[in-house]
Amino acid sequence: MSHTAHIRSHRKPRRSASKIAMRAGVAGGVLSTLAVAGASAAANAAESETTQTLELPALTADLSAQVAQTAEATELAAADYQLQAERDAAAAKAAKQAAKDLAEAKKKAAEAAAKKKAEEAARKAAAERATRSAERTTLAASATADVSTNVSEATGSAAAVVSFVRAQVGDAYVSGGTGPSSWDCSGLVQAAFKQVGIDLPRVSQDQSTAGTQVSLDNLQPGDILYWGGAGSAYHVAVYVGDGMFVGAQNPSTGVVERPLSYDPPSGAVRVL
Repeated sequence: MSHTAHIRSHRKPRRSASKIAMRAGVAGGVLSTLAVAGASAAANAAESETTQTLELPALTADLSAQVAQTAEATELAAADYQLQAERDAAAAKAAKQAAKDLAEAKKKAAEAAAKKKAEEAARKAAAERATRSAERTTLAASATADVSTNVSEATGSAAAVVSFVRAQVGDAYVSGGTGPSSWDCSGLVQAAFKQVGIDLPRVSQDQSTAGTQVSLDNLQPGDILYWGGAGSAYHVAVYVGDGMFVGAQNPSTGVVERPLSYDPPSGAVRVL
């Protein structure tokens, strides 16, 4: 026996057909698995690429929305600026108009004040002329008047005035009336003195300063009585003697003769 007979041969034993087939199957399965894995990886890569591609429109849409919002905000801001500008313009226009109106009002007020001042000056001048005229008439009448005029019986011009006003007792009172059958207070007094050639002012305010102021304790027939202030009287009548006066009082009474106690006057002037 050879000395190597007890040593196994180093030659690889033959593979059986079944083992070869099995290994081939295993190899095929591995290749199939690798093929599937490769296909899956490719699919995943494609899907990943598709996903990334699809995300781009989403980013673009967000950006468009932001741009639209920015544009809308810009438009609103512009509208606000325009509105504010319109308001500022309206306020400036209103202020300009207000200043113009104020200037016009001041101008009218100044004109009214000047007119009033002129009217007041004219009234005072007329009152002074009437006073001087009354004084001259009084001096002339005093030269011919009977000294008994201080009693109840009037004489001369005073008697004519008293006679005239008493003849109108019972006539109606009409505002602005100057006769012959209806009178207001100053219209009756003016007409009475016209009978003796004396032209008195038309209104009671002026008649209350048309002569010389006399005390109510020293009245004579023919004196003009007034109610209110001298120069601002609101009613006049004629003193007829014995503590009586005749005047066109009001629409209810008409022209009446009454005692001084009926309606005490404020003052009196004498033009005769």
